[in-house]
Amino acid sequence: MVSVHDSGPIDERRPVWPVLVATDNYEIRVAETQAEVEAAQRVRYRVFYEELTAVPTPAMEADRRDFDKYDPYCDHLIAIDRSNVDEDGQPIVMGCYRLLRNEGALRAGGFYTSGEFDISKLLQSVQKGTKLLELGRSCVAKEYRTKPLIVQLLWSGVMAYVARYKIDVMFGCASFPGTDPQAIAMPLSYLHHFHPMREEIRARALPRLYVDMDLMPKDQINPREALMALPPLIKGYVRTGAQIGDGAVIDHQFSTTDVLIYVSLLEMSPRYRKRFGLPDLTKP
Repeated sequence: MVSVHDSGPIDERRPVWPVLVATDNYEIRVAETQAEVEAAQRVRYRVFYEELTAVPTPAMEADRRDFDKYDPYCDHLIAIDRSNVDEDGQPIVMGCYRLLRNEGALRAGGFYTSGEFDISKLLQSVQKGTKLLELGRSCVAKEYRTKPLIVQLLWSGVMAYVARYKIDVMFGCASFPGTDPQAIAMPLSYLHHFHPMREEIRARALPRLYVDMDLMPKDQINPREALMALPPLIKGYVRTGAQIGDGAVIDHQFSTTDVLIYVSLLEMSPRYRKRFGLPDLTKP
């Protein structure tokens, strides 16, 4: 359930596509126009390149948008503030999430994650009918980041999307700020020891990019302290039962240390499935 504060109650009526979640003031929708996609890309640019330390290409800098070859093949979730408008009179886009399903990845020539991790074992599962969803480019504009509700609404939107397309597995790169693994030795080691992916599906950082996450012995890690040290997005994934790939990757363009997140919706606990509005798999 999404806890709602000053935005008013969530609309109990079933939202009509492309709207996935709605409150009195906010809504999460799937972008349907190029203008909506570009609004998401502008939010990404402000967060990643202007606020943080990512390095844009000349084309990105000229357009003030973050974009790559995968964008045309993705669905873009956008968080909209219907109580506020921009200089053109359009509702403000507060945040976004980029979603890439099997079909889009086939047209794009693969998943973005493949540039950092060997996900061949995951892709083999597709041949058995598994529906994959790659998550990425998640961000919230600075002026809305003090409202935890916005992240909760985006996550609820992702879950509504998952239910619509009957997704089995979510995965993608999630990031720690900074490029010094030793500075985050405890949380990296915690993920390595306490939340590894099963061997038969395990993704592994590409050999040329591989950074060892086993930086501390397991018996020297305080799991509670390590969990609290995780970035909020990674912490949220872990609490839903995420498994972590083998090895991290330093992303010098974005000045981050990336890990691979794997969440099986089929293995998610009934408590979390109910919380996210997914069907109870224990019932016939």
